[in-house]
Amino acid sequence: MDINNSRFLINGGKPLFGSVKVSGAKNSATKLLVASLLTDEPCEFSNSPNKINDLIITGELCDHLGSDLKMDGDKLFVQTPEMVTDSIPETYGSLNRIAILFAGPMLHRKGSAKIPIPGGCKIGSRPVNFHLEGLKQLGCHVEIKDNYYLLKSEGLKGCNVHLNYPSVGATENILIAATLAKGRTTITNSAVEPEILDLVKFLQKMGAIIEISTDRKITIEGVDKLYGTSHYIIPDRNQAASFACAGLASKGDVFVENAIQDDLITFLNTIRRIGGKFEVKENGIRFYYDGRFKSIALETNVHPGFMTDWQQPFVILLTQANGISIVHETVYEKRFGYVTELIKMGAEIELYNTCLGGMNCRFANSEYYHSAVVKGPTELHAAEIMIPDLRAGFSYLVAGVIAKGESIVNGAVYIDRGYEDIDAKLRDLGAVIVRL
Repeated sequence: MDINNSRFLINGGKPLFGSVKVSGAKNSATKLLVASLLTDEPCEFSNSPNKINDLIITGELCDHLGSDLKMDGDKLFVQTPEMVTDSIPETYGSLNRIAILFAGPMLHRKGSAKIPIPGGCKIGSRPVNFHLEGLKQLGCHVEIKDNYYLLKSEGLKGCNVHLNYPSVGATENILIAATLAKGRTTITNSAVEPEILDLVKFLQKMGAIIEISTDRKITIEGVDKLYGTSHYIIPDRNQAASFACAGLASKGDVFVENAIQDDLITFLNTIRRIGGKFEVKENGIRFYYDGRFKSIALETNVHPGFMTDWQQPFVILLTQANGISIVHETVYEKRFGYVTELIKMGAEIELYNTCLGGMNCRFANSEYYHSAVVKGPTELHAAEIMIPDLRAGFSYLVAGVIAKGESIVNGAVYIDRGYEDIDAKLRDLGAVIVRL
């Protein structure tokens, strides 16, 4: 079977019951693997999501640069005794957005880097100008030529970097690059997501000196050398929220093993506001249906706000709520691109290019449809639909699970970027789903 051309066949209409275990966080594992290139000593990771495509691609990039990489179950071993090239093939630019994160290790170990301009999910422009400006301030010379970023440095130096927006990727990029820069670097208005903290913990284990203030300021004191270490990758909060929405939307009862309350505070509050039920246990969180869902007004935001990656599966849940719900997307301007296919399944959703919320929004007075009005409850029906991006992909699976009839969900490759064995895990919960 060619996994890149596979699709899912779902016979829906049945509630989900049982237990499902979330994998290590993809958005953490990929960045930790990149950071391991800052040392020539071995690093070992546990709870690694080794079957996820984005991590496999990151591993291929490490191998291209000279890493010795081994995967065993959920263990990942990597060592890069020598970086053998300063160039990343152009094909990797279109696969995902990880290549730009290799800038710091390549500049420290080779003095230069040729990195393809990145692609990724079609959820918005997601410009890397924050990344490039931060690298420039650290002393990196940047040119753009033939679909590549050409980076050069005679030695990065600490500086003060202010991010106009608390970009997760830019914060990670500057963090990785600054650990071996000469002097002190401060990042103000930085991202503070759990995945950022996981990266900070790993870098600290390697020998970095990093402090985080309560006002979104991160201070890095450059060191001369980093060392190999071992690290447990945090569980994936996106997966936890996705399975929670699937269980609740199907009116079932699902225990999400490894779900961490600390990383889901805002999500759990929102579940409670719509009338969903949950029970926090020592090794996970149980989500269960017990009565009607209520409509709400919701705005996405950077952490600790309601995460943009939770928005798509939550919208499916809101189609089952009584009344009119409003969702205002403030992080990515094209995040509602998936709604058209849901309407084919009977969802009643209207999109607007105005800000339907009280939060200051970067997309005010723009042409982007970044607000949605969801009417419920709606009985979804089966359809053949096409996945546009990773998080929308899982929401389509949820829609297929609760829709009556036989749905076909095309584009499984997007889901495989962020979920391990997703069809098997859903079958374990009682879903009737097969990969074609």
